[in-house]
Amino acid sequence: QVQLVESGGGLVQPRESLRLSCVVSGIIVSINSMAWYRQAPGKQRELVAEITRGGDTTYADSLKGRFTISGDNAKNTVYLQMDRLTPDDTAVYFCYAQVRASGSYVFRPYWGQGTQVTVSA
Repeated sequence: QVQLVESGGGLVQPRESLRLSCVVSGIIVSINSMAWYRQAPGKQRELVAEITRGGDTTYADSLKGRFTISGDNAKNTVYLQMDRLTPDDTAVYFCYAQVRASGSYVFRPYWGQGTQVTVSA
């Protein structure tokens, strides 16, 4: 059984930084890519950043320069460094991964439960 567990969310003040982590656990053959999404109250879930197994990254245009995604393939872990946070960054942040689990021949999408990030003075 594949599980994604996020950590690192919390309450911070504007212009502060926060680092999220997400670990993929289970009997895994391979991870094709991992990503962070976020969903603010009353809004649709949106892509924040994605990283492939090879290290290629994609960012939401509005977040380039403030957010940095990185991964550790050996630890099946993805990180999201968030700098100069603003109240508009307040949302639940979800980890996403395309995983090929043991016994499967295809990559399937998996989601974490989400971690709350609140930016407020």
